[in-house]
Amino acid sequence: MTRDMTETHSLDLDDARWAAVVARDVRHDGAFFYCVETTGVYCRPSCPSRPAKRANVRFCATVEAAEAQGFRPCRRCRPDAPSQQERDAEKIASACRMIEAAEAPPPLARLARAAGLSPFHFHRLFKRIAGVTPKAYAEAHRRERLRGKLREVQTVTEAIYDSGYHSSARFYATAKETLGMTASAYRAGAPRETIRFAIGQSSLGAVLVAASEKGVCAISLGDDPEELLRDLQDRFPRATLIGGDESFERYVAAAVGMVERPQTRVDLPLDMRGTAFQQRVWAALRDIPAGETASYAEIAKRIGAPKATRAVAGACAANPVSLAVPCHRVVRSDGALSGYYWGVERKRALLERERKS
Repeated sequence: MTRDMTETHSLDLDDARWAAVVARDVRHDGAFFYCVETTGVYCRPSCPSRPAKRANVRFCATVEAAEAQGFRPCRRCRPDAPSQQERDAEKIASACRMIEAAEAPPPLARLARAAGLSPFHFHRLFKRIAGVTPKAYAEAHRRERLRGKLREVQTVTEAIYDSGYHSSARFYATAKETLGMTASAYRAGAPRETIRFAIGQSSLGAVLVAASEKGVCAISLGDDPEELLRDLQDRFPRATLIGGDESFERYVAAAVGMVERPQTRVDLPLDMRGTAFQQRVWAALRDIPAGETASYAEIAKRIGAPKATRAVAGACAANPVSLAVPCHRVVRSDGALSGYYWGVERKRALLERERKS
């Protein structure tokens, strides 16, 4: 990148940051800080103080960078302390750990009480941060545990009770919804799932889209369509893969559109299969605005797991639906582009297209 291009990018980024400051956009808290030269303080983007003049403001990526330049933390927004967003994320992360450690799903009232919130407020906050309700999260974790038990123990009944189901009759009534098949069929390793797929072409190479009955379960990018198909087969080794019909082309068109115009958000029905932790990371990725980036450490803080930077990177690498869940917007703490499953050059191209929009 030439010096002129670098300077232009910096100006564009600063303009976007200033817009966030003017809007007091809490979604950008932690992504950067603004420093006011006339007062000598630095603030969060959401600081309720009256905004300074643009000419007196500079931006820093971290608290350490702001303080190294001689700025002190604002007393109103306390940028050197955990933000409200981070405190909320920690409460929800703690609730998730409580759910995962319990033998049976804890009642909503107990979870809310542990978080110090009313059941209504807790339920709304949990859904906003985790992307699902506490009940749905608990059920997803129980299903995950059941799948593991079915591979470990001697009988289906033992797996059901070890996974936290108190009634085998109740489980069998919802077995198809829980596993997508009978427990015996899952235990036998024969899902008999049908996945449709199709491959299109974009300016960044081939684009493969695959979908189950529930929604899009894979979006892949690459140079070799055959290699993308083999990757799909590796992801779903027991599934029956069939070519999509004409109605399926809308999914491919949407995916190609996200390559050519990555700033445009397209809502697709998604069937994302991952652990509870991965689901939390993927939900956070979808909140990163087009044209902006976040570091792995920032994502870890947002989901209330500040020490799980490597696990966040792993969840990004495991993202099955690139573009729809924009893992290309996650970078290293120094702003450098790190690994991207579909190639760093594609990651760079997607980010540059978003920033030019």
